[in-house]
Amino acid sequence: MSTELSNVLIVVIIVVILFFAIKNSIPHFKGEGACCGGGGKGTIIKPKKLDKVIEVRKIKIGGMHCENCSRRVQNALNSIEGINAKVKLSRELAIIKLGKEIDDKVIEKAITDLGYEIKNT
Repeated sequence: MSTELSNVLIVVIIVVILFFAIKNSIPHFKGEGACCGGGGKGTIIKPKKLDKVIEVRKIKIGGMHCENCSRRVQNALNSIEGINAKVKLSRELAIIKLGKEIDDKVIEKAITDLGYEIKNT
């Protein structure tokens, strides 16, 4: 095989690899990809409107890396009856409004079952 043919073959292989690398990275650069195994464009469970708020808890959460992470935590918390939660990724914080008494362990389990950790404040 001649040197020119070898060089052309190497360039073609590199171009093909770069094509697929860029093609698969575009959704991530647009903010549509997810770093943590999620689908990027997940649905959000809207926080329930509570008749009355009896308590507000703030919980520091470790291990969240992207919007998908915070969305997963927020969805898990908002799926619990009597909770209206918002999760702030930049502050690693869940702000949880309670409409009824809910044990700390229920809230902590919802977070830790997703693979995140409760940080001491």
